[in-house]
Amino acid sequence: MAQHVYPAEPVYEAQVAELTAASRPHELPAVVEELKAEARRRGLWNLFLPDESGLSVTDYAPLAEITGRSPHLAPEALNCSAPDTGNMEVLHMFGTDEQKQRWLEPLLDGHIRSGFAMTEPEVASSDATNIATRIEADGDDYVINGRKWWTTGAMDPRCQILILMGKTDPEADIHRQQSMVLVPMDTPGVRIERNLTVFGYSEQPGHAEISFTDVRVPRSNLLADEGMGFAIAQARLGPGRVHHCMRAIGMAERALDLMCERSLDRVAFHRPLAGQGVVREWIARSRLAINQARLLVLHTAWMIDSHGAKAARQQIAGIKAVVPSMALDVVDKAIQTYGGAGVSQASPLAEMWAGLRTLRIADGPDEVHLRDVARLELKAHLDG
Repeated sequence: MAQHVYPAEPVYEAQVAELTAASRPHELPAVVEELKAEARRRGLWNLFLPDESGLSVTDYAPLAEITGRSPHLAPEALNCSAPDTGNMEVLHMFGTDEQKQRWLEPLLDGHIRSGFAMTEPEVASSDATNIATRIEADGDDYVINGRKWWTTGAMDPRCQILILMGKTDPEADIHRQQSMVLVPMDTPGVRIERNLTVFGYSEQPGHAEISFTDVRVPRSNLLADEGMGFAIAQARLGPGRVHHCMRAIGMAERALDLMCERSLDRVAFHRPLAGQGVVREWIARSRLAINQARLLVLHTAWMIDSHGAKAARQQIAGIKAVVPSMALDVVDKAIQTYGGAGVSQASPLAEMWAGLRTLRIADGPDEVHLRDVARLELKAHLDG
């Protein structure tokens, strides 16, 4: 991180600006490929996937935190960035040999990228049973009609494959109506409607709104069995939430570093900000909140490793409710310490705030996870 990633950050920003000026905002800046080559040379590659890296979820968690300190560069440099990590896990768990050869292998090699098309603009997608996109069997094919958005990475020209969730049987049990199919981006009828910004920020891989009109794919593109879509989604989100949360903790750590440096350097009312009692309290409470959240996530990772993701459902929901809000609060205090510079491009804090505020919605809003924590807590009392 110190030798390669942090020095590459200003280079990345400059290259993004050049590509944007050339009307190619979603192309990958060249410095990222240089970082990928260096990471692979060092054996720092696909660390998120136990069968590839030999690391448990608990082993990988602190590494995810470190990469979270530079969220645009470090995760992708190690081929450990979302949504590819979750998609690779899905293909690894549920893909056929043919699907793995066609899509998983180039993803593991870092040659292509992928998207996860679940969220829809017309329904409350925090309840995945609402998903309305239709996947209808027609001979040896499936025909897909619907609209998706927040398909992260789909604006990147390297994105070649989508994992799409839709309804194959609206009359089945509510959790057996959905299926997942593989949809190549170049399939006729797949149309990128627009890129979605995050609080005005346009990220390099993009967040696409995509329409699917009579999109035809072979039935061999089905993942697992019909009706397994909801179960696959739940399997995908377990370890992925550990990754998200540990990266968020990395962002909070960097924000705390920036807060401390700024408070020691900036003078107001004839003394450094660090001499102000309120700033010292911000620093103390931020340190304690980060430490508490990290222990909660590490316990969740240990639960997944020891007992499986299903047994760790309450812990997984809990970290997703706790960590983004904690990190957002730390970044907010750092912004306050920076003053006007904190909300501008003069520091990374404003963009970090935008990403963390979005994480309180992405992968399920806080309220859904709190609901699950309470439901499982009450169930334990009822069962007892």
